[in-house]
Amino acid sequence: MRIWVTREAAGQFDLPDGVPVTFADVADLGRLVPHDAPHQGIVAEVQRLPDILLADLLDQAEDGRPLLVLDQVTDPHNVGAILRSAAAFDALGIVTQDRHAPPESGALAKSASGALETVPWVRVVNLARALDDMADAGFWRIGLAGEATMKLAEALGPKRVALVLGAEGEGLRHNSAAHCDALAKLPISARMESLNVSNAAAVALYAATVAGQ
Repeated sequence: MRIWVTREAAGQFDLPDGVPVTFADVADLGRLVPHDAPHQGIVAEVQRLPDILLADLLDQAEDGRPLLVLDQVTDPHNVGAILRSAAAFDALGIVTQDRHAPPESGALAKSASGALETVPWVRVVNLARALDDMADAGFWRIGLAGEATMKLAEALGPKRVALVLGAEGEGLRHNSAAHCDALAKLPISARMESLNVSNAAAVALYAATVAGQ
């Protein structure tokens, strides 16, 4: 680990002992981070977050802790907000497809408000196979789809739930929906066709958490 900090900001932080600290100006710090990663006068070089295997995450499954599955949700602000909601409702983690999910960028981390470091994030190659593995681990897989006839409250019941959400506009892909045990919709007013995917995730997590208590 290594830290760069402006002299003005240094007094605001409790810098750890034994970590190399370099004083720099604001312009220097701006060159150390991506353009979408705002800093507050301090930048730390740390090791990347460890990769997590789906099998290891499923081994940690507990009744009442929902799992979120994102089907090609690629906007970093949405994924960051979903991570934040996942942390708030003590979700087991999130699962995304490796090639159709945003990188761990500054914009995503800012939207996650710290949840990127606390909520397990599993990236898989084949989402349909991952959904099958969840079923084998005892998860009831509910796909959120606006065209569903069942409301989410009706689909909930089992203590282990995987909530599957698709990208805005396109929604769940057919193959992902086919690997769900039930399709359900949120009971929103007819005046609004749908919710932002991060808002839908927050509402679904709340409903699943209440049902699992």
